[in-house]
Amino acid sequence: MGSQSKYRVFSKRQRFFRVMMYVGMLLVALFTVLPLLYVVVTAFKPIDEIVKFPPRFFVRRPTGENFSDLLLSLESSSVPFIRFVFNSLFTTVVTVVLTVLVSAMGAFALTKHKVPFANFLFSLIIAALMFSQHVTQISTYLVVNNLGIIDTYAALIIPKIAVAFNFFLMKQFLDQMPDAFLEAARIDGAREGYIFFKIVMPFLKPAWATLIVFSFVSNWNDYFTPLIFITNQSLKTLPLALQTIGESGNLARAGAMAAATFLMTVPTILVFTVMQKRVIETMTHSGIK
Repeated sequence: MGSQSKYRVFSKRQRFFRVMMYVGMLLVALFTVLPLLYVVVTAFKPIDEIVKFPPRFFVRRPTGENFSDLLLSLESSSVPFIRFVFNSLFTTVVTVVLTVLVSAMGAFALTKHKVPFANFLFSLIIAALMFSQHVTQISTYLVVNNLGIIDTYAALIIPKIAVAFNFFLMKQFLDQMPDAFLEAARIDGAREGYIFFKIVMPFLKPAWATLIVFSFVSNWNDYFTPLIFITNQSLKTLPLALQTIGESGNLARAGAMAAATFLMTVPTILVFTVMQKRVIETMTHSGIK
C-alpha cells in the first residue's frame, strides 16, 4: 500500500510538471508570435488607430483602406507598386530554383563521384562559411561590374546562386545516402542525369525543402543587394519600395506602410509553414544543430 501511494504521488507530480512544461512552452510560443500578430492587426487598422497614443494592440474597426492607399502611395512615381512586387517575386523564385539545382549538383558530384582534390574543395567551402557576406561585397561588386550586369535582374540572381552554406547543407544530407542505390542504377543502365533527377533529388527532398525556406527568406528580405547593384527604379525590389514609402514621413502613409510590411511578412510565413516538417527532418539527419 505504501509503495502504491508513493507511486500515485510521483505520478501526480509528474503530470503536474508536464502540464506546467506545456503551459510554459505555450506562453513562449505566444510571446514569439506577438510581433507577427501585431503586424497583421496593424495592417487592418484605420489611420486614427495607427497613430493613437498609447497604441492599442488589437484593431477596433478593421479596414482594407491601407492596401488601396498602398497602391496609390507610389502613383506619383514612374513605377507602380505592383512592379516592385513582381521584381521581388521573380528574382526570389529564380534564385531559389537555381541555388537548389546548383547546390544539389555540386554536392552530388563531390560526394558520389571521384572528384580530384575533393577534400580540399570541401575545405575551401567550409572556410567560406567563416566569412560574413559583407566582407565579400567589394569583390562581388567588382565581379558583377566586370560582367556588365549592373542594373539587370542577373545582378540580383547570379551572386546568390552558389552559397557555401547551401552546398554544405546538401552535402551533409547526401552523405546519408548509400552508394549501393546509385551503383544498382548504373548497372541497370541509368545515365547520370536520370540518376540525379529520379533518385538523388527525391532523396534530397527534405534538404532542398529546407533550402527553399532559407533561400526564399534571405532573398525576399534582401535590402542591401538591390541597393548596391540597381539604380533603375523599374528593377528595384519590395524592400526598397518599403523604404520609399517610409521615407516620406507623412502620417497619411502610415497605413500604407503597415500594409506593405504585412505583404512583406506573409510570404515568408506561408513558405515556412508549408515546409516546416521538412526543415525539422533535415536538421535531424544532416548533423546541423
